[in-house]
Amino acid sequence: MLSRIAVRNTSQLARTNFTHVSARCMTASAVSQSDYQHLRTLGANHLNKGVGRITDGIMVKGEGSYVKYDDGRKYLDFTCGIGVTNLGHANKRVSRAAAEQCMKLVHSQCSIAMHEPYLRLIQNILPVMPHKSLDSFFFWNSGSEAVEASLKMARTLTGRQNIICMQGAYHGRTYGAMAVTKSKTIYSQNTHPLMPGAFSIPFPYWHNMNLPPDTPVSKLTEQCLYQLDLLLAQQTHPKDTAAIIVEPVLGEGGYVAAPKEFLEGLRRVCDQHGMLLIVDEVQSGYGRTGTMFAIEESGVRPDMMIIAKGLGNGFPISGVISRRELTDKLAPGTVGGTYAGNAVSCAAAAEVLEVFKEDKILENVAVRSKQLFKHLESLQQDPTLAPYILDIRGRGLMIGIEFASRTGIAPTSTQHEVGIVADAPEKMASRVAKKCIEKGMLILTTSVYEVVRFIPPLNVKEDDMKKGCKIFEEAVREVVREG
Repeated sequence: MLSRIAVRNTSQLARTNFTHVSARCMTASAVSQSDYQHLRTLGANHLNKGVGRITDGIMVKGEGSYVKYDDGRKYLDFTCGIGVTNLGHANKRVSRAAAEQCMKLVHSQCSIAMHEPYLRLIQNILPVMPHKSLDSFFFWNSGSEAVEASLKMARTLTGRQNIICMQGAYHGRTYGAMAVTKSKTIYSQNTHPLMPGAFSIPFPYWHNMNLPPDTPVSKLTEQCLYQLDLLLAQQTHPKDTAAIIVEPVLGEGGYVAAPKEFLEGLRRVCDQHGMLLIVDEVQSGYGRTGTMFAIEESGVRPDMMIIAKGLGNGFPISGVISRRELTDKLAPGTVGGTYAGNAVSCAAAAEVLEVFKEDKILENVAVRSKQLFKHLESLQQDPTLAPYILDIRGRGLMIGIEFASRTGIAPTSTQHEVGIVADAPEKMASRVAKKCIEKGMLILTTSVYEVVRFIPPLNVKEDDMKKGCKIFEEAVREVVREG
């Protein structure tokens, strides 16, 4: 076991150096408004237009639940960089751990040698695994890369090619990850053919079956598992199928939690046919749903689990976690990458887990989740708003609110489609989100439906949650009044 006392003692010099470096950086960061204007012009002319943004201007500082822009604007951030800065922006303990590591070792390529932060991260993460069988770790850079690694490993270990994914799933924008991403066509538009061998089934979400929001979970689960059986009988034989990949809570698909019965059904089918169950916890993991990992609530055992986002609280790092009995079969060199498991990111990630434990983060998630749900449900009970609020769902601080649509997901949608309300405000979710931004809070939409998602910091304070709820309510009421 690695000694934290030894680590602290040997890093005393690094702390001193960090102080001097920070002072120099603060002096160097004094930028005039004319300089910012030049930078904005540079961005307008030279940034790749394939990147979309919800705000203009330059974000210059983040602290806790807030971010500041170059022109003085300050926002309450309920996006967390899409579920990344779970412990708040520039968390002092996490940033200090990274800064100290910068003064010791920045890069140690994984094919050359192990490094101490990588091993300390394993030491800290082992006790929080959702199942004791998850004991083999490979750290990479991004969620998409971790997905790619899991698909490659599944094919290698089973000797089979095909992968089954979920309708509404999001797993990334690289080619293998795009093939199993089914949330929006924009992510793969004009890039086909994608990786072959990807098949999808419906996720138990009432929209997928065009059923009312109050449809029993048992019925949704039954229909989806039936479609899985049908897929294995009609399109991809079990002996040709390497794995099923699933998010325990759909992210880009609308913030929909998978029922326990559905996840149990997937596990049963995988066990029956020798397929692997890959659980993507990139967005739902690391306390976001109230437990360290969303899969914990079901008790279902993953064969592989993918993590990223909150793992490093902003420092780029992802991971594929599996069983040694599986990964011991891989030939050396099967996985790797130049920056895989970067030392600075690993140091930050190791400290993230210390903060979780010492600051009682999960306890705060439970309290703030109740506060947020209570406020959203009060809006749903308001007679003037109720006709336009279809669903409030989620777990912990991964919460979605779905509004009615005037036309459905496309101009050709019929009045028989679930969720269509003739007098509903057009594009309600995006309009609400835009008004929230105008009022001083960053918030995002998600899915092809009218869904706004809440992803506040897991250590958000009561007053900030109250402020965010007030801004959101004002935005909703204004959009409804405007029609």
